[in-house]
Amino acid sequence: MAEIKFSNIETKNAFESLSDDDPRKEALKRAFENIEENPAIGRLVDGKAKNKKGIKKLLKKHEVSSIRIYNLPSAWRLLYSVQADQIGILAIILDWMDHKDYEKIFK
Repeated sequence: MAEIKFSNIETKNAFESLSDDDPRKEALKRAFENIEENPAIGRLVDGKAKNKKGIKKLLKKHEVSSIRIYNLPSAWRLLYSVQADQIGILAIILDWMDHKDYEKIFK
């Protein structure tokens, strides 16, 4: 079981600003629930991909050592990291994006 946290206030505010009618918000809520139950559910960005410029920037920006990718409906992607602390496991929500923006990160 993991506790969900946002990486920064901007990410949290972006989520909270989504309309309750927005299908992305519902998809993100379901993703958060799934990640809480199984933090390793998303695929881990491997070492080769971690050398990509966009991934390096994300790792540095959010001060995390790994990134996991959770597929959302309509080709959207949720990026998160899993870390352990004294209390337990944290799933840190980094960002979510459409496939076009996701592809840019992996170039």
